[in-house]
Amino acid sequence: MKGALIILAITVATGLVLYIFHKIGEKKEAKKNEGKIIKTTPIENNGEPEEGCCGMHIICEKDSLLSGVSSKIEYYDDEDLDQYAGFDADSYTDEQIEEFRDVLFTLLPEDIAGWARSLQLRGITLPAIVKDELLLIVQEERARLDNAAKN
Repeated sequence: MKGALIILAITVATGLVLYIFHKIGEKKEAKKNEGKIIKTTPIENNGEPEEGCCGMHIICEKDSLLSGVSSKIEYYDDEDLDQYAGFDADSYTDEQIEEFRDVLFTLLPEDIAGWARSLQLRGITLPAIVKDELLLIVQEERARLDNAAKN
């Protein structure tokens, strides 16, 4: 009986240690992948990607605000943001974040998705807070477009 309890205790302890290492690994992986774009394939159409949307960008242009996937870099009076190519989303200072915000908040709603695509093509990662703001604006624009289409 004592032997069974010892084996059970060792099994529980081993499971606990493995669980802790698993959670630590997940956190490290999440930090490493933060801000990266993960390619996904839609389940619809028998697993085939939808035409016009490669799943490789922050905003699906077919579904949202742009028509067609463009690989042409377009500038929106934001050439000065090129200096941030290769920065991590969490490494920006408050002043640098304000530079991104200044551009974002001066864009027309229909230009925001194109701007995000342009930044991606230029290798510029948005600051995390600006990325959240951009996604919120895009969601609002999608809702506005959906409501306009219904009426």
